[in-house]
Amino acid sequence: MGNTDTREELLHIALEIFATKGYHATKISDIVKQAGVAQGTFYWHFKSKEEIAKEIIDKGKENLLAAIHQGYRQTFALTDDMIQSTTALMKRIFTFAQENRNLMTFLLVKGQGADPEIREAIEEALISVEQAFKKNIQRATELGMLNSSHNTDLQATMLTSLVMGTLSKWLFGPKHDLNYVPKFSVDEMTEELVHFEFFGLIGQRRN
Repeated sequence: MGNTDTREELLHIALEIFATKGYHATKISDIVKQAGVAQGTFYWHFKSKEEIAKEIIDKGKENLLAAIHQGYRQTFALTDDMIQSTTALMKRIFTFAQENRNLMTFLLVKGQGADPEIREAIEEALISVEQAFKKNIQRATELGMLNSSHNTDLQATMLTSLVMGTLSKWLFGPKHDLNYVPKFSVDEMTEELVHFEFFGLIGQRRN
């Protein structure tokens, strides 16, 4: 196994153990044992458990933001197209979360009780998600698709809370059960989420 492959394998295994046992309960010896490498090999690639955890968070953040940035608009669109494109965006986010369940477990559940440095890295990742949503909202406002009198900071905060809160409950249930099986498909969740985002509780519009 080459150096790059070994590094990626250590990242993959570390994330799996962090998501299962939590950051505090995970030891470097756990990671190297499962990876089948010597402890010195770990330290060749990473200085500490904190460093590998931060790289996992950074890589996960980059991949999640890449999905959100695809929703950045270049041209004006009418409401129907906005709904369609927003649904596609939410499907990308929910599919990413489903395919990267260990990452979402670490970010939303197991990483919350970690050391301050790790919690701060997770918080920064979630703030970056909010900023990406804000950028999308600002662009839609510039194009005249959204009301310019609304506060984009508040809109981004509410949208992020809606998306990430819904995503967390969908993946882990109300009790943050890591073995929870979602009751609804990605398509069902995103369709309902986007309808609520655009039309709220009254929900007058349905096609």
